[in-house]
Amino acid sequence: MDDVRKPVNTRSGGMREQLVLHMRQSGLAYKTEKTYLHWIHRFIRYHGKVHPSTITTDGIADFLTHLSNDRSCSVGTQRTALNALVYLYKRFLDIEIGDINYLPAKRPKRLPVVYSRDEIQRILTELNEPYRTMVKLMYGSGLRQAELLSLRVKDLDFDSKNIVVRAGKGNKDRTTVLPQEITDKLREQIERVRALHKQDIANGCGEVFLPNALARKYPRAATELGWQFLWPASRPGPDPRNGVLRRHHLHESALRKQVTQAVRRAGINKPAKSHSFRHSFATHLLESGYDLRTIQTLLGHSDVSTTEIYTHVVNRGNLGVISPSDRLVNSI
Repeated sequence: MDDVRKPVNTRSGGMREQLVLHMRQSGLAYKTEKTYLHWIHRFIRYHGKVHPSTITTDGIADFLTHLSNDRSCSVGTQRTALNALVYLYKRFLDIEIGDINYLPAKRPKRLPVVYSRDEIQRILTELNEPYRTMVKLMYGSGLRQAELLSLRVKDLDFDSKNIVVRAGKGNKDRTTVLPQEITDKLREQIERVRALHKQDIANGCGEVFLPNALARKYPRAATELGWQFLWPASRPGPDPRNGVLRRHHLHESALRKQVTQAVRRAGINKPAKSHSFRHSFATHLLESGYDLRTIQTLLGHSDVSTTEIYTHVVNRGNLGVISPSDRLVNSI
């Protein structure tokens, strides 16, 4: 349950506990919270574990330069560390740090890794259930890996042919398309969840983790089938908040391992990433003639400029472009 927030001692006067409490009151996502804590911890250790209020702006610039020159961190990593320090000083410590004598490198424009339709089919052939259906769902709906694993039974709407994505990236809800080709497999998966949940109730561990204050608002919801995770873990585990045994969703490392092995067995010489199925979803929709606004809505992008990256990786043959080399009469 490493995506469940651990409790914080609100009575503690320690800086870490107060910082965590401040982040939660500010509404930061749990992943952001953990990332910021990591970089703030490294920053303080770099300066000999002194209190950050005693570190000058030059000390901040020195740390960021260290990441760039000595640690060869990527541009994205450097900016994440900078964001963490800006949060620490401006929002938590209420200290104006002014201009930092540090020039971050520009983020390079990288094209997403996209699998062709043939490659998707070859990867699926190398997967066993339930991972085959999980990958089909990512590819067929454009889900992020975390969104896939966080799906609850109630999030599948077979009548409207929609999937409801709750608290996606940016803590936003959206709907996306439910692939009809796998509806039978999904119904079978729900029946497996039903049987497993029934057994968990008999064993005294049938309550599922509920976000925010839903457990208090709806006391019986934690034991209802609709709230159970669509892809449950193989065994229950202790809730980090109170130690109660609950069956959480499948861990992302299990899915990642299966995808990596399937891509390698399929003989595909591209990076093995679960996120590439989302990229493939968008690219193949664009190739099929769907407009960017529709794809933007399905992906949950706030800005269409983010979606426009897929215009650079569509099959150029659909644009009617013929390579000059293909016009040579006598090819050597």
